[in-house]
Amino acid sequence: MKIAVDAMGGDFAPGEIVKGALLAAREYKQAIILVGDEDKIRAELGDSAPGDLISIVHAPEVVNMGEHPAVAVRRKKNSSIVRATQLVKEGEASALVSAGSTGAAMASALLGLGRIKGIDRPAIAGVLPSEKGYTVLLDVGANVDCKPQNLLQFSVMGYLYAKRVLGVANPRVGLLSNGEEETKGSELTLAAYPLLQSAGINFVGNVEGRDIFRGTVDVVVCDGFIGNIVLKSAEGIAGSLYKILREEINKSWLAKIGIVMAIKALLSFKKRIDYAEYGGAPLLGVNGVSIICHGSSTANAVKNGIRVAMESVDNHLVDAILDNISQTEISGGVGGRLAKQSV
Repeated sequence: MKIAVDAMGGDFAPGEIVKGALLAAREYKQAIILVGDEDKIRAELGDSAPGDLISIVHAPEVVNMGEHPAVAVRRKKNSSIVRATQLVKEGEASALVSAGSTGAAMASALLGLGRIKGIDRPAIAGVLPSEKGYTVLLDVGANVDCKPQNLLQFSVMGYLYAKRVLGVANPRVGLLSNGEEETKGSELTLAAYPLLQSAGINFVGNVEGRDIFRGTVDVVVCDGFIGNIVLKSAEGIAGSLYKILREEINKSWLAKIGIVMAIKALLSFKKRIDYAEYGGAPLLGVNGVSIICHGSSTANAVKNGIRVAMESVDNHLVDAILDNISQTEISGGVGGRLAKQSV
């Protein structure tokens, strides 16, 4: 297995990206292909890089954040994200990881890898911390406007991701709404509810925003507009809470003394709410493993994104989605397939 890493994508590329790749190579003994400007990558690697695990594919162009993703991907054939995607398509790599433009990563995956048969729209699955571990939320930004059929497909893919990659035996799936009652919600959620009910997954009904962080369910399904707002709000709250806590501690010498006693618990708390610990978000529904990391990813986040890619490949995530969705009329046939076969 080799993982292609877009070395030029992200706010801190190529420095933090290369550092993260080196961490992953050493910790996981994982072969990695760094894709991007070769001179810049080599300057970051230095002389200590494990030559048997790190290789470079030169890609002189970069898709910038301000560019139109689909147009840039078509024009910049030698960009790092396009070349990384090609490596997966050609079988030279088993997965790709990028912290660059989310739109470019999606456009490149759709054009280069294509959709899994039976999937209308791929979804980005984010993993958020909860009281009981973590909750998978999808879609978190790939699709602003959705149809009920899309939410049905998201629910099946999220169920399979939680089961195959995160190891949840029988993931509980909830539909994000403004009330737990079946009659609550927008036109979209009201229409999607009966579809999820008959999908053959462990659908528990509507859930509210607070349930995401309580761990009431393992998978929460929504459209990309709502999901992205939830994701960005969660990131903002986590960062602000930690900042406020530090400010309050600095106001009192007694609090500073107390922090020494509680340092282990505080470090554990910081780790639980840090997005970097959860790695990247898989783009589910494309015919290959594509992991999208946060734009401001540090080396640790990149390392964990590579871990997520490895786990997705090892657990045959794409094949699981293909087996359960392709060749099937998803509006009526998925439930029977999921119920009959081991997923």
